[in-house]
Amino acid sequence: MIFDPFPKISRLSRECVITEKIDGTSGTIFIDDSGGLLVGSRNRWVTPEADNYGFAKWALGNREELLKLGPGWHRGEWWGSGIQRRYGLNEKRFSLFNVLRWVDSHEPGASEVQDREVAPHCCHVVPILVRGIFDTGVIEDTLGILAEFGSRAAPNFMQPEGIVIYHTAAKVLFKKTIVGDEKLKGSNE
Repeated sequence: MIFDPFPKISRLSRECVITEKIDGTSGTIFIDDSGGLLVGSRNRWVTPEADNYGFAKWALGNREELLKLGPGWHRGEWWGSGIQRRYGLNEKRFSLFNVLRWVDSHEPGASEVQDREVAPHCCHVVPILVRGIFDTGVIEDTLGILAEFGSRAAPNFMQPEGIVIYHTAAKVLFKKTIVGDEKLKGSNE
């Protein structure tokens, strides 16, 4: 019988990154080593003929710009006009999740950030709200500030969904919503 080792346990008191949880629909961009581009939702590939709120059509229309992301999986939220909360926008946006790699080119001073790459102009990046040692008090405070002052992704929108907490040592994501966080949404929650 092959031995099944016990996994290493991550330390809780390590860095976490808290970002705004945007209420839209998941988007996936996959770029292969030869520059091929595939477009997906959270759980399937999409095409302009079998699309997800126009994401495939948008991605193929921005193909050259998206190729600047480089080979690999690039995941984010497709949100805005006509999708979920809409955020008072007249357009749709794709916001990348990997905030430790990308900085939003639409943010003032983006080109001055030294530890991250500037995302292609057709993309946004989910806003970092806090980066520091994991602390449940900071998580609750961050959620409260978001509820009181509104969305950072769409300023002046006063009904944001919540936050996502990424624990860097464990490489695990958690979400916390402003309304109904204690309720089970589905069998995977």
